Amino acid sequence: MHAPKFTVPTSGTLPPCPASPNCVCSQDPDPDHQIAPLTFSGSPADAWTRLKRVVAELPRTRVAEEHPGYLRVEFTTRLMRFVDDVEFLMDSAGSRIHVRSASRFGYSDLGANRKRVEQIRAALP
Repeated sequence: MHAPKFTVPTSGTLPPCPASPNCVCSQDPDPDHQIAPLTFSGSPADAWTRLKRVVAELPRTRVAEEHPGYLRVEFTTRLMRFVDDVEFLMDSAGSRIHVRSASRFGYSDLGANRKRVEQIRAALP
């Protein structure tokens, strides 16, 4: 399965989730898809470096795209080899990193995208 087309956000907003329950996004107005952004103290550059280190340490991870303040990572599930796309968008002024995590295939992810974002949040120092 090929990656969907992604566009680096220029408006400071990640795309909303589809209607299916296999996506979470810190900027989605739908409460079923909402998740808190990642927050940080210190400099945005240091926070970004920590985020990239945490993501790189997770298994079956590939950085697919990186631009200043934007990172897209592909996570591959262990058993079925499904790919989930996770996007991170820096909000320096708000001391937060917005996140969107979505499955490419299927309808339900059994909460995997939400769990992954929370795992990343817990690993950020």
